[in-house]
Amino acid sequence: MRCCAFSPKPGFPHTSRTTVLRAAQDLIRERRSQLLSADDPSLFDTAFYEITRADIAAKCRALTAPSLIHVLNASGIIVHTNLGRSPLSREAQQEVQSVACCYSNLEFNLAAGRRGSRSEHIEELLVKLTGAEAGFAVNNNAAAVLLCLAALARGADVLVSRGELVEIGGSFRIPDVMEQSGARLVEVGATNRTHAADYRTAITSATGLLFKAHPSNYRILGFTADVGLEELVELGHEHGLPVLFDLGSGCVVDAALLGLSGEMTVQQAVKTGADIITFSGDKLFGGPQAGIIVGKKDCVELIRNHPLARALRIDKLTLAALSATLRTYVLDPENIASIPVMAMLTACPEDLKKRAVGVAEAIQPVLPAGAVTVEQDFSQVGGGSCPLEELPTWVVSIDPRPLLPNRCDELLRAGAPPVVCRISKDRVIFDMRTLLPEEDVMLTVCIRAVFR
Repeated sequence: MRCCAFSPKPGFPHTSRTTVLRAAQDLIRERRSQLLSADDPSLFDTAFYEITRADIAAKCRALTAPSLIHVLNASGIIVHTNLGRSPLSREAQQEVQSVACCYSNLEFNLAAGRRGSRSEHIEELLVKLTGAEAGFAVNNNAAAVLLCLAALARGADVLVSRGELVEIGGSFRIPDVMEQSGARLVEVGATNRTHAADYRTAITSATGLLFKAHPSNYRILGFTADVGLEELVELGHEHGLPVLFDLGSGCVVDAALLGLSGEMTVQQAVKTGADIITFSGDKLFGGPQAGIIVGKKDCVELIRNHPLARALRIDKLTLAALSATLRTYVLDPENIASIPVMAMLTACPEDLKKRAVGVAEAIQPVLPAGAVTVEQDFSQVGGGSCPLEELPTWVVSIDPRPLLPNRCDELLRAGAPPVVCRISKDRVIFDMRTLLPEEDVMLTVCIRAVFR
């Protein structure tokens, strides 16, 4: 096998010698493997045995390309876990950039000239936003639950309704997370019906905490009953037991204003008197991935000072994005539409229709007459929040023939940037609600590239 001479400089000034060497070695290894696995190696033509400059250049591009890239979300799922959940606001992006490239006062009190605490950058904002006595954050909500249970109930019984033992994304289950904390899980009630009496009967001298979880991405309908947070708090305090509520979704805006129903806000949870509330930073809150912990000061201090807290702490980039998002909610509430998730949830259907018409008109020239339509449809909140909620939206719908819908979807995902859409009744659907307005032109270019 012959490999061409390849200098990284002419035509490839930014390609290092190490990258070129790795590319050549990988190509030789790949072709040798093909030869060894072939039934009849003589079927390979002479070109197979020569690695060209173009081959090496293509391999160099593949090696140096980032794995994590920008994707256009036209699926209609707002908080899309597989696509990184919530996009950050411009303010959060700028704050991340400002601390990413230099030193910062992450754990340094500039006024006192001594070591500080990283939670100082967000605690006051969390208190003002939620009404809780104290708060801080770790790296995600599962970590928050784990830490809270380890700090407040290690070695003790934790009572939880059977109907709330949910499985969250990636096959992670609430019971598994709870058991890793060292607490003993005690199930009460039935899957579809749990009453206060079930908790009351299960309380013993070994009980250390009452636990309630947000139902995440499912609902039990029909013959059901559960114990509300306020009632559970009363029961807990009657017996001197702390109550931990895993709210999960992290909604801090009146759900009715977002077109949602029945979604408890963090502020409402705090008002019930729950000792600790945990929620995600990158769901309905619209910030970076984080597990936010708010509640009674004495409980928060126990949690903050637990040894596990250091292992689960957030870094400066997450802290910067979280701080910027919090400041928008607390200091500039009239501008919460600057947080992309809030903008998507509150988007005006007429505006979505105008954008859909613009995209449809731009792609019509490369498609057969009548292949493109603009239609009404529904978006989903996603991200383990409001599983039964649908938001009215407008979509661009394409009949991709002669391409099969799945092949069209495959080509769109291979584009630059990739496009994630959905398929319905043999048509390819692009939901405008989950696209940032500045991505409309990119979407148009990507669709035209497939059908041109």
